[in-house]
Amino acid sequence: MIHQATEQPPITPTETGHNLPLLPLKSVVLLPKSARQIIVTRASSMQAVEYALKHNRAIFVSAQIKESTEHPTIEDIYAVGTRSIVHEIVYQADNTLRVVVEGICRARVVRADWLSPEQLFGAQAASFLQVYCEDVPTTGLDKLTETEPLWRQLTLLYGTYSKLNAKAPTHLLSFAKTIHDVDYLTDAIATLLDLNFNERQHLLEITDLNSRIAKICSSIKRDIDILQTQHRIDGQVQTQMEKNQREFYLNEQLKAIKKELGEDTNPEVQQLRDKVKELKLSAEATEKVEKELKRLETMSPLSAEAVVCRHYIEWIISLPWGTLSPDTISLAQAEGMLDKNHAGLNKAKERIIEFLATQKFQALRQSNDERGQTSNIICLVGPPGVGKTSLGKSIATSLGREFVRISLGGVRDEAEIRGHRRTYIGSLPGKLIHAMRKAKTQNPVILLDEIDKMTSDTHGDPAAALLEVLDPEQNKTFVDHFLDIEYDLSKVMFIATANLIEGIPYPLLDRMEMIQLAGYTEEEKLTIAKKFLIPKNLTEHALKSEAFILSDELLKKIIGEYTKEAGVRQLERVVAKLMRKCIQLLLEDSERKKVTVTEELLKEWLGSPKFKRTSLDAQSNKVGVVTGLAWTDLGGDVLEIEATTVPGKGNITLTGQLGDVMEESAHAALSYIRARAKEFHLGPSFYSSKDIHIHLPDGATPKDGPSAGIAMCTALVSSLTKIPVVNEVAMTGEITLRGRAMAIGGLKEKLLAARRHGIKTVLVPKENFDDIQEILKEIPTDLNIVFVETMDDVLKVALKGDPRLPREKESDHKKKRGTQQKKVGKKIQAKPIKKKRK
Repeated sequence: MIHQATEQPPITPTETGHNLPLLPLKSVVLLPKSARQIIVTRASSMQAVEYALKHNRAIFVSAQIKESTEHPTIEDIYAVGTRSIVHEIVYQADNTLRVVVEGICRARVVRADWLSPEQLFGAQAASFLQVYCEDVPTTGLDKLTETEPLWRQLTLLYGTYSKLNAKAPTHLLSFAKTIHDVDYLTDAIATLLDLNFNERQHLLEITDLNSRIAKICSSIKRDIDILQTQHRIDGQVQTQMEKNQREFYLNEQLKAIKKELGEDTNPEVQQLRDKVKELKLSAEATEKVEKELKRLETMSPLSAEAVVCRHYIEWIISLPWGTLSPDTISLAQAEGMLDKNHAGLNKAKERIIEFLATQKFQALRQSNDERGQTSNIICLVGPPGVGKTSLGKSIATSLGREFVRISLGGVRDEAEIRGHRRTYIGSLPGKLIHAMRKAKTQNPVILLDEIDKMTSDTHGDPAAALLEVLDPEQNKTFVDHFLDIEYDLSKVMFIATANLIEGIPYPLLDRMEMIQLAGYTEEEKLTIAKKFLIPKNLTEHALKSEAFILSDELLKKIIGEYTKEAGVRQLERVVAKLMRKCIQLLLEDSERKKVTVTEELLKEWLGSPKFKRTSLDAQSNKVGVVTGLAWTDLGGDVLEIEATTVPGKGNITLTGQLGDVMEESAHAALSYIRARAKEFHLGPSFYSSKDIHIHLPDGATPKDGPSAGIAMCTALVSSLTKIPVVNEVAMTGEITLRGRAMAIGGLKEKLLAARRHGIKTVLVPKENFDDIQEILKEIPTDLNIVFVETMDDVLKVALKGDPRLPREKESDHKKKRGTQQKKVGKKIQAKPIKKKRK
C-alpha cells in the first residue's frame, strides 16, 4: 500500500538546530541534493520513518561506522550526516518499508536521546534515536578567485564525462549562475560518480567548496579513464563479434553451396573439430589446429597433403592438455616400497625420500596451477645392474604418477629429442612428445635412461637439445619441431640415469643433482638373491620353493667365483640356468620331487670357476712388495705392487698397463725418496747407479688413478733400503712431492676387498676420516684402520724397520727390540761390537 506524504509546513527549527529521528544506514551514504530509495528492515528504523512522516517528514540520515552493528547507538554512526525529507513509503509484503528519501543539506549530530512513542504507535512500538543536529553550511563561498579556475576545470572534465556516460545530463552545468548554484551542482555531480562508501562519506564531510570541487575533479578523472578503457574494450569486442558473425555467415553460405553441389561437410573433419573443443588447448594450439582444419576441409580426403594435415591434427589432440594425475605422496609408503624392492643403497634411498618430502611439502601449500617442477632434477649414477631404472619406477609408483622410460643410449640426432619438421616425408615428433602421448597426463615421471651414452655428429647434438628440457625456467615453453607450438613440460618430473659422470657434458651435468649408487657388496648380493632373484625366477619357471634347494654357502661361491659385477644381472642369469637344469632333472625322473644343488652339480652345470680372487703372495715380509687397494666398476680389489732395483744407469721402468696419472704418481714417489735420500741413508748418487722397475701384476688390465701413490713409494723405499714390508698391511692414498697422503675415493669397495682377502690393517689418508665414519655405519668391519698424514706415518706401520736408522745399526736395533719383547722386566744389554784397528 502506497502512502503519498501530505503537504506539511516546513519543519520549525529550534534556536540553533533541529530535533529529528535518526535513520542509520548500512554501507550507504546519502549526499545532499540527491534522492535515494532505501529498504528499511529494522523495527526501530521503521518507527523513526513513520514518526518523521507524521512530523513534517524531516529525518536525519547517517551511515553506520560498522556494517555488522544491528542496534546502533550514537557512537556507532558518523557524526556528519544529511538532513533529509521523506517523500514516499511503501509497505512491502515481507514486513519491510521501501522509502524514498531526499537529502537537503549537511548536518552534524550534537546529542541524541532514545524516544519511546507508545502514545503514537501503541505499547508494542520500538524505541528509536532522536538526535539534535545542526546544519553544516558550506564555507569558502567568498573565494571566487580560487573557485573560478576549479569550476572551469570541473566543467571541462564533466563535458568529457557526460559524453562517455549516457546517464549524465549534458547541460547540467549550464544552470550555474551564482556561487550557490556551484555549491548545489557540485553535490549533484557527486551523485553521478562511481564512488565507494569511504569516498562518499569523506566527500560528505568536506565543507569547503574549493576542496570539494578539487576532490570531485580527481574522482571524475579516474572515472573518465575507466570509461575510456571500457569503451575501447567494448569496441574491440564488438569488432571481434562482427568478424565472428561474418565468418559464421560465410561458413553457413559455404556449407549451403557445398550441400547444393553435393559436397557436404566431411564428417571426419567435424569429428576432429568436436574433439578439439573438448580439450583445454592453449590459444596458440587452438589457432593452429583451426587453421589446419580449415585447410583439411578444402582438400580431397585422398590427397597426400590431406593425410599429412590429418596426421598433424591427430598428434596434437592425442597429447594431454591440462590433464594432471593427483599426487599420492606417502613418505612411509615410499620408504617401505624402496626397502622392499631394493636392498642396500641406503644413501640413495635417503636422498630420494628427501626429494619426495619436498614434493609433498609443495603439494600441501600450492595448487596444481602454481606448482611446477622442482628445481632439482635427479641423476642416478652407478655401474650397470645396481637398480637405477627400477629406482625411478619406484619413485613414480610412490607419487602415484605415470612412468615412462626414454632410452637415450646411442642417440646422436637432435631430431630424436625435438622431432623432425613437417617438411620431411614421414616426419614425427621427438621422444619427449611420444612419452607425453604415452603417459596421457601432463605430470608423469619420465626416466631419461643412459644419458651418458648420447653422441653427436653432423645432425646436431642431442645433449644440447636436452638443455632446454631439463631447465625448469625454459621447459614450460618447449617447442617440438614437428608440432611447431609451445608445450608445457614444467610439471614433468625428470629422472636421469648414467654409468659414468665423465660421459655427461658439463652444461647438462650442471642442471642435475648427482646421486651415486655404489656396487653391491657380497652380503647385499646374497640378500638380493634370496629375497628377489630366486623368488622371481621360481615364479617365472613355475617351480615351487621346495623343489629347488640352494644353500647360502653355494650362493656365496656363485657370487664370488662365477660372477664379477657391481650389480646382479649376471647373478640372476646364473640362478636361472641352475633352475633350468633343475627342471631338466625333474622331467627326467618323474618320481623326484626336489633337487638340492651340491658343489659337484654346481661344477657340472656351470663348469670351473670363471673368476678367481687376486692371490696374494703368502710369503711374509717380502722386500719391495706392497699390497695396494683398487676400485673398479665391478667393485673393489687388491693388487700387489712390486718394485725392484738393479745396478744400472738411473733408468725407471713402469709396467702393467699403467695410465698417465699412475705413472706420474710413481715419478712423484721417486722424487720424494730422492729428496730424502740422506735420511734414508741411500747415498747422494743412488739414483744414477741403479735402475728401478715398478710392476703391477695382471698386466692385461689397464690401471690408472692417483690412489696407489703411497703404496708405490713404500715399495720403492723397501726395495732401496732392503727393509721387508709387513704382509698383512694394505694401503691406499695419493702422494705429493713433500710426502703428504692425500684423500682418495672408492673407500667402501676397497675396504670390502681388503676384508675378503684377509687383510688385517689398512692405511688410509687422514683426510678421509669423515668418509670412513660414514662407511662404518653401513658396513661394520673388524679391520684395523690406521689414518696417516705423511709418508713417515706410512713407513712406520708398513715396514719392519725404520729406514731412517743407519743400516749397520738396524740389526742391533731389531735384536734389542726382540729381546725386550721376549722377556718383559728383564734388561738385556747388547754388547758393542769391537772393531779391529788397521
